[in-house]
Amino acid sequence: MPSNKHTRLTAAVTGCLALTTGLTACGGSSNAADSKGAEKAVTVYSADGLKGDKGDGWYDKVFAAFTKKTGIEVKYVEGGSGEMVQRAVREKSNTQADVLITLPPFIQQADGKGLLQAYKPQGSDQVKGGDKATDGKWTSVVNNYFGFVHNKKELPEAPKTWEELLDGRFKGKLQYSTPGVAGDGTAVLIKAMHDFGGKEPAMEYLKKLQANNVGPSSSTSKLAPKTDKGELLVANGDVQMNFAQSKSMPNLGIWFPAKDGGKPTSFALPYAAGLVDKAPHTENGKKLLDYLLGEDAQKLVSEVGGGFPARSDVKPTDANAVELTKLMTGVEIFEPDWADIDKNLTAYVDAWKSATGS
Repeated sequence: MPSNKHTRLTAAVTGCLALTTGLTACGGSSNAADSKGAEKAVTVYSADGLKGDKGDGWYDKVFAAFTKKTGIEVKYVEGGSGEMVQRAVREKSNTQADVLITLPPFIQQADGKGLLQAYKPQGSDQVKGGDKATDGKWTSVVNNYFGFVHNKKELPEAPKTWEELLDGRFKGKLQYSTPGVAGDGTAVLIKAMHDFGGKEPAMEYLKKLQANNVGPSSSTSKLAPKTDKGELLVANGDVQMNFAQSKSMPNLGIWFPAKDGGKPTSFALPYAAGLVDKAPHTENGKKLLDYLLGEDAQKLVSEVGGGFPARSDVKPTDANAVELTKLMTGVEIFEPDWADIDKNLTAYVDAWKSATGS
């Protein structure tokens, strides 16, 4: 199985409502405290995709089990990858989050902005080197891959190439999330630059594609329901999120664009977690990170979450795991230069804005 969002969902742990505008306590009172007076809570800021709209996502299951085991309630806030990092930056003088979970290159961006402190969770020794920071600032907890979706009813056969998306039949029926704001939107730039052989040819293509593009979207999760309903024929996404969504969205199909004449490609887009610097509940944050990388939680990644375990020693054999392996067969996986992307992300996003008039 290849080594590496998201039924991006608003239903929170144990039936609570997760809001991007505030903290919602799950599992008890927000002032729950142990006998020593320390608050028994942990606050997670996360990219969307691992919660279920019916309370049946990986976060839902794992957070509930964590609370039952430790008595520590999980306060959960979700949004686009860049949005969560920006929020944490704004709060640096009054830190609210304990754990930050986001997609590359935003986890590297968070580290570069001094948001993370070093901590190597139990089990992180089983996470491959490319899926964690050497200094312990972050480690993947769920592996994932970038992809696209199509409406199987209106478009039974998925397009095979980027070039096909320039066809007039996709005008007003195609949308991708905003680069620099959404992790999966940024991934569109990364894949296009790889497939077309550099920034300039990628921007030239995306300029042409803009004629068919509906417009910006801050969160990729909003695009799959539109695609399932037929409002869109094609949208961007990622394997974990879209695979989980497809269980309740029967018209959703996953595919991987190729450059004309080339092979379909993708790259790892893991959910990477870090302990927030000066976190209000550092010890609780450590316990949660340990739990997320524990064998019990990792075994549920494919079965419940529709993703790939971050630990290489956890090899699930459930039906989802088998289907996911089949889905990725024949897809060429490349490894982005994350250091370059982290360094030049603003320039790449600015080039995209200029090319597309966004």
